[in-house]
Amino acid sequence: MPGMAANPSIFENIKLSAEKFEIHKLEWNIPEPNETLQAYALRMCQKVTHDNIVLLGVSFGGVLVQEMAKHINVSRLIIISSVKSCSELPKRMKFVRKTKAYKLLPTSLVNYMHHAQKLPLGKFLNKRVNLYQTYLSISDKRYLDWAIKEMVCWSQEEPTSDLVHIHGTADIVFPIVNIDNAILVEGGTHIMIINKYRWFNRNLPHIIATGKLPE
Repeated sequence: MPGMAANPSIFENIKLSAEKFEIHKLEWNIPEPNETLQAYALRMCQKVTHDNIVLLGVSFGGVLVQEMAKHINVSRLIIISSVKSCSELPKRMKFVRKTKAYKLLPTSLVNYMHHAQKLPLGKFLNKRVNLYQTYLSISDKRYLDWAIKEMVCWSQEEPTSDLVHIHGTADIVFPIVNIDNAILVEGGTHIMIINKYRWFNRNLPHIIATGKLPE
C-alpha cells in the first residue's frame, strides 16, 4: 500500500523473486462521506483475495495496513517510513490534532501542482515537481482532507504484535527520535522506498521470511 496520495508506481523498482512472491499493488480510493479509517480499512480488505499474505504499507499506507490486519489473517505485517502508534507521531502532528488545525489546511491548492511545470522554478524545484507528478497522483480534496485528518488523529496506543517496522534515520516526516523497535536504514529518508530500492530488494525477502535483517 503506497503512502498518502501516492500511486503504486512508488514500488516500481521493488523486484522480488517471482518463484517465491506474487506482488499485488493496492491503490487508494476516494473515501465515502464521513467514513472512518477503520471502515475504509475494512472496505480495502475486500481487495485481498489470497491466503498467506504479507501486508506492506508505506507512511500513511502503513497505518492503513495495520487497520486492515485487524480484519484479515496475515503471515507478516510490514510498515515502512510509518508509525506503530500515536505516541510515535511528531509533536507538530500532535499539535495539529489537538488544535484541529487540519481543518484549515488548503488542500485544494494541490491541484495547482499540475500546472507548476510551466513556471520558471529552477532545476531543483522542477525536479521536485516532476517527482510529485510521477508518484503523487491523487489530488482530490475529499481524499486529502480525509487522509490528513485520519493520519494526525490516529488513536492506536499499543503497537500491533509481531509487526515489522523499517525506518530511515533521516526521515523528517516521522523523525527517528520518536521511533522505537525498528529496523534502521542508515540515511534513509521518507521516500527511501523509491531511492533506496536496492536495500529493499536485497533485504526484503529475508525480512518477510524471518521478520529480521539477515545476519
